[in-house]
Amino acid sequence: MSNEGHFFYFAYGSNLLKERLRLKNPSAQLHCTGRVQDYMLNFGTCGGNKNNHWHGGVATIEESQGHEVWGVVWKMSHQNLHSLDEQEGISLGIYKPIYVRVETEDEELLCRSYQMNNFLASLTSPQYKEVVCSGARQNNLPLEYIKKLEAIETNNYSGPTILDEIKGFPS
Repeated sequence: MSNEGHFFYFAYGSNLLKERLRLKNPSAQLHCTGRVQDYMLNFGTCGGNKNNHWHGGVATIEESQGHEVWGVVWKMSHQNLHSLDEQEGISLGIYKPIYVRVETEDEELLCRSYQMNNFLASLTSPQYKEVVCSGARQNNLPLEYIKKLEAIETNNYSGPTILDEIKGFPS
């Protein structure tokens, strides 16, 4: 979970993309990829509130026997724990921190992750989907999993989002 001032964070949504995560968490370093068994990826909003930076549903994971969620394990400084919590809306009650067992190629890691509170399913925006799919490709998640992400239906929102800020961020 943590050692020497660092902790492991399992990202499965927009924080798959290095540029997105590093906007507010510069210490994030790729540790490895892995999967969480008996969870599924879903998209929605906290309590139906669609007034978010992405203009649509965002990712969460839910326990579900027989399913798996692929993602990235980031090694991060404890100094970025607060900024990560803020990015995930902990103080607003949007997400809660959870710990998941991540199976990697070499080991099993206990990692911090996040799960949405008061989840209501909702279509995601094309921009959010683009960030998730780009992050999955950037980190070489399994091709079959990337194809599932690419097949996710969107709400066709076409206005500005936080993606505009990410595109201006140097990698």
